[in-house]
Amino acid sequence: MKIQGHSFYQEMQSMMLESRAVSADLALPKEPAINTSQSDFSAMLKGALDNVNALQGESRNLSTAVEMGDPRVSLAQAMIAGQKASLAFDATVQVRTKLVEAYKEIMSMPV
Repeated sequence: MKIQGHSFYQEMQSMMLESRAVSADLALPKEPAINTSQSDFSAMLKGALDNVNALQGESRNLSTAVEMGDPRVSLAQAMIAGQKASLAFDATVQVRTKLVEAYKEIMSMPV
Protein backbone atom coordinates (compact mmCIF):
# COMPACT_ATOMS: atom_id res chain seq x y z
CA MET A 1 0.00 0.00 0.00
CA LYS A 2 1.31 3.46 -0.88
CA ILE A 3 1.97 5.88 1.98
CA GLN A 4 -0.51 8.70 1.44
CA GLY A 5 1.56 11.39 3.20
CA HIS A 6 4.43 10.75 0.81
CA SER A 7 2.24 11.01 -2.29
CA PHE A 8 0.73 14.22 -0.91
CA TYR A 9 4.25 15.61 -0.50
CA GLN A 10 5.13 14.59 -4.07
CA GLU A 11 1.99 16.31 -5.37
CA MET A 12 2.91 19.50 -3.52
CA GLN A 13 6.45 19.38 -4.96
CA SER A 14 5.17 18.84 -8.51
CA MET A 15 2.80 21.77 -8.12
CA MET A 16 5.71 23.91 -6.93
CA LEU A 17 7.75 22.94 -9.99
CA GLU A 18 4.80 23.69 -12.26
CA SER A 19 4.35 27.11 -10.68
CA ARG A 20 8.02 27.91 -11.24
CA ALA A 21 7.69 26.91 -14.89
CA VAL A 22 4.59 29.06 -15.26
CA SER A 23 6.29 32.06 -13.65
CA ALA A 24 9.24 31.66 -16.03
CA ASP A 25 6.80 31.65 -18.97
CA LEU A 26 5.10 34.83 -17.76
CA ALA A 27 7.96 36.94 -19.06
CA LEU A 28 6.94 36.11 -22.64
CA PRO A 29 3.86 37.86 -24.05
CA LYS A 30 1.17 35.31 -24.84
CA GLU A 31 -2.54 35.03 -25.30
CA PRO A 32 -4.45 35.31 -22.04
CA ALA A 33 -4.80 31.89 -20.49
CA ILE A 34 -7.66 30.62 -18.38
CA ASN A 35 -6.62 30.27 -14.75
CA THR A 36 -7.36 26.72 -13.68
CA SER A 37 -4.91 26.67 -10.78
CA GLN A 38 -7.64 27.45 -8.26
CA SER A 39 -9.76 24.49 -9.33
CA ASP A 40 -6.68 22.25 -9.57
CA PHE A 41 -5.58 23.22 -6.07
CA SER A 42 -9.03 22.76 -4.58
CA ALA A 43 -9.39 19.37 -6.30
CA MET A 44 -5.97 18.30 -5.02
CA LEU A 45 -6.79 19.49 -1.50
CA LYS A 46 -10.16 17.72 -1.53
CA GLY A 47 -8.49 14.54 -2.78
CA ALA A 48 -5.89 14.72 -0.01
CA LEU A 49 -8.59 15.22 2.64
CA ASP A 50 -10.57 12.31 1.21
CA ASN A 51 -7.45 10.13 1.43
CA VAL A 52 -6.91 11.11 5.07
CA ASN A 53 -10.55 10.34 5.81
CA ALA A 54 -10.29 6.96 4.08
CA LEU A 55 -7.15 6.08 6.04
CA GLN A 56 -8.83 7.01 9.31
CA GLY A 57 -11.89 4.94 8.41
CA GLU A 58 -9.73 1.96 7.51
CA SER A 59 -7.83 2.32 10.78
CA ARG A 60 -11.07 2.49 12.74
CA ASN A 61 -12.46 -0.60 10.97
CA LEU A 62 -9.29 -2.64 11.53
CA SER A 63 -9.13 -1.59 15.19
CA THR A 64 -12.74 -2.64 15.68
CA ALA A 65 -12.07 -5.96 13.95
CA VAL A 66 -9.10 -6.66 16.24
CA GLU A 67 -11.18 -5.74 19.31
CA MET A 68 -13.96 -8.08 18.19
CA GLY A 69 -11.46 -10.93 17.74
CA ASP A 70 -11.63 -11.25 13.93
CA PRO A 71 -8.98 -13.87 13.00
CA ARG A 72 -8.49 -12.32 9.53
CA VAL A 73 -7.07 -9.09 11.00
CA SER A 74 -3.85 -9.01 12.99
CA LEU A 75 -2.87 -6.50 15.60
CA ALA A 76 0.08 -5.48 13.42
CA GLN A 77 -2.25 -4.58 10.53
CA ALA A 78 -4.39 -2.45 12.83
CA MET A 79 -1.33 -0.69 14.30
CA ILE A 80 0.17 0.02 10.87
CA ALA A 81 -3.16 1.41 9.62
CA GLY A 82 -3.36 3.60 12.72
CA GLN A 83 0.15 4.94 12.15
CA LYS A 84 -0.61 5.67 8.48
CA ALA A 85 -3.76 7.56 9.47
CA SER A 86 -1.86 9.48 12.13
CA LEU A 87 0.93 10.41 9.73
CA ALA A 88 -1.52 11.55 7.05
CA PHE A 89 -3.47 13.62 9.57
CA ASP A 90 -0.29 15.25 10.91
CA ALA A 91 0.80 16.14 7.37
CA THR A 92 -2.62 17.65 6.68
CA VAL A 93 -2.45 19.76 9.83
CA GLN A 94 1.01 21.00 8.86
CA VAL A 95 -0.21 21.97 5.38
CA ARG A 96 -3.20 23.74 6.90
CA THR A 97 -0.93 25.66 9.26
CA LYS A 98 1.32 26.75 6.38
CA LEU A 99 -1.71 27.85 4.35
CA VAL A 100 -3.02 29.93 7.26
CA GLU A 101 0.42 31.51 7.73
CA ALA A 102 0.62 32.33 4.02
CA TYR A 103 -2.89 33.81 4.08
CA LYS A 104 -2.04 35.99 7.07
CA GLU A 105 1.17 37.15 5.40
CA ILE A 106 -0.65 38.02 2.19
CA MET A 107 -3.38 39.87 4.07
CA SER A 108 -0.81 41.93 5.98
CA MET A 109 0.87 43.13 2.78
CA PRO A 110 0.27 46.79 1.98
CA VAL A 111 -1.76 47.42 -1.15
